Amino acid sequence: MEEIAIYEKPTCSKCRIALQMLDAHGVPYRDVRYYNKPLTQKKLTELVKKLGITPKALLRTEDPVYKKNNVKPETLSDAEIIELMITHPDLMQRPILERGDRAIIGRPSERVLAFLKEK
Repeated sequence: MEEIAIYEKPTCSKCRIALQMLDAHGVPYRDVRYYNKPLTQKKLTELVKKLGITPKALLRTEDPVYKKNNVKPETLSDAEIIELMITHPDLMQRPILERGDRAIIGRPSERVLAFLKEK
C-alpha cells in the first residue's frame, strides 16, 4: 500500500482523530506538520488540484484569523489565496490526507475511513 501523507496540526482534534485512525489500521504514513515547516506555493497548489477543489473552498472561513484579516476571497486570485494560506496556516482546512494522485480533507472523520479503504 502506498504511503499516505497527512498534513495536520497537532492541537487540532480532527487531526488527532485522523492520526489515531491511521495508527489503528496500521497504515504507513508521513506526518507533515505544515505549521512547523510551511508548505510551498507549488505543493499547496498541487494539493488543491488533488483535492479537486478551488483554493477558496480550502479556506476555513470561520477561523478567527479569517475574520481578523478581513479576508475577501472574491477579490483574490487563486495564487493569492494559496499564498494567504501559506502565510496563515490556520486558514487551511485540515487534516488533509494525500496518497498518490488523490487527496481528501479528513472532515468529517468518516471520510478518513473511506479513504483508507480505497485501493
